[in-house]
Amino acid sequence: MLKVYLGDMEGEVYNPPVYFDNQYEDEWITDEFAEKMISDIDKSTVVSPHIIESPFLGAITPKELSGGVKTLILMKYDDSGNIFNATACGDNCAKWILKIAESKDLTVTLHHGMRFGEGPYEIMIMNTGKIVHNRQEWLDVVFDYV
Repeated sequence: MLKVYLGDMEGEVYNPPVYFDNQYEDEWITDEFAEKMISDIDKSTVVSPHIIESPFLGAITPKELSGGVKTLILMKYDDSGNIFNATACGDNCAKWILKIAESKDLTVTLHHGMRFGEGPYEIMIMNTGKIVHNRQEWLDVVFDYV
C-alpha cells in the first residue's frame, strides 16, 4: 500500500536525485521495470548500466536522468527504509508510484497535489490515517496540507 505524508517529514530524503547520484547500483538501471520507467518518463533507452540513449540529450549516464525517474528508481530498489520526497516526480510518475506500491509497502512525502488519476487505488494519508480510493477523496484531503 502507498502511504503518503503531506508536507515535510523528519528524516525524509528531501532531495532524492542527489541521493540517487551517490547510491544507485548498476543492476537497478538494467532491471526490466526500471527500463520501462526510463522509457516512459524520460523517453530514453537503457543501453548498459552506464549508457542511456536520450532523444534529447544523446548518450547520458544515469546521473543525467530526470529527478522523477531517479526518485522512482529509489522507491523501487532502495531497501534502506528511507522515505523519499516524491515532489521531484511529475504527475507522469503517479502511475509508477502506485505500481511500485503494489509490490512493497511504500511511504513517500509530497509537497504538492500529485494527480494520481481517477482510481480506484488505496493511498493512506499518514497525516490523518485516512485511506483514499479515488481522485475526489484524494483532493478532499490533499489541499488541507499542501
